[in-house]
Amino acid sequence: MSALASFIEGLPKTELHLHIEGSLEPEQMFQFARRNNINLPYSSVEEIRAAYEFSELQDFLDIYYQGMGVLQTEQDFYDLTWAYLTKVHAQNVIHVEIFFDPQGHTERGIAFDTVINGIYRALEDGEKKLGITFHLIMSFLRHLSEEDGFKTLEQALPHKDKIIAVGLDSSELGHPPSKFERLYARCKEEGFLAVAHAGEEGPPDYVRDSLDLLKIDRLDHGNRSLEDEALTERLVREGMALTVCPLSNYKLAGVTDMTKHPIRTMLEKGLKATVNSDDPAYFGGYMNENYLAITEALDLDKDHLAALARNGFEATFCTREEKDRMLARLDEYLKR
Repeated sequence: MSALASFIEGLPKTELHLHIEGSLEPEQMFQFARRNNINLPYSSVEEIRAAYEFSELQDFLDIYYQGMGVLQTEQDFYDLTWAYLTKVHAQNVIHVEIFFDPQGHTERGIAFDTVINGIYRALEDGEKKLGITFHLIMSFLRHLSEEDGFKTLEQALPHKDKIIAVGLDSSELGHPPSKFERLYARCKEEGFLAVAHAGEEGPPDYVRDSLDLLKIDRLDHGNRSLEDEALTERLVREGMALTVCPLSNYKLAGVTDMTKHPIRTMLEKGLKATVNSDDPAYFGGYMNENYLAITEALDLDKDHLAALARNGFEATFCTREEKDRMLARLDEYLKR
């Protein structure tokens, strides 16, 4: 193992852009399908793994939503989340802020309570047993209507104490931030923080509208912001964190050559870029694999890696005291 790979392994990290449904490994899909007597169009784990090979966002979303269908019970959601936490614990992730997609489940007839209770119970156990602190973010699916989003918000309100923020994911093109302006205003009234996927497929204007119309507190992806100099300068000025997902960008062909991934440029321009895995079961890697991929492709050094990790802690929705505690762990590691 190279010195940098070893450095990455030990580096304390946070993950701020992870769809829990996107951590469903082929083995789990097969296991949950059997457990719940669901017929999959695949006869083996190998066939499922082959289906995880895709070349664009829509192909990915098709298999992603199909995979969701095996999640039926509170125990399924617990097991899914617990498996993710044990994986990232082994990679020195000490804080997570993960997304869940309730509409992907409620439209299948699974109760909102079933979904959130299973996920949240695992997160609580992860904090107790693994020392991983957490926040939970509820994402709206942007290909569905704003009205549907309002219904989901009503279902979420009894669980307000479990959810720190709302997000916006799924197919970006054709579903601009303006479609959800009223919904986000209501979420802000309810006291939720806000994030949104923008500038992954969509143009820089989607990023600008996420800032101005949705009043986001953190930007998910944001790669295409670099195409607009004024927007880039604004993101730097406002200290807006970007939750960048390198292997996801590559797998979905937003970036066709990892040596041209924009994350190093983001750091050089003063953007608060962070490293995340997005949907690791589908995109070929968890946190360490993402760090390693950009390190090798972009010739990053320890200072770059430390800056990315530091940005991650600064970008959390934790209190200043909690951030300082995590940053102290990072500094202690860097001194060693």
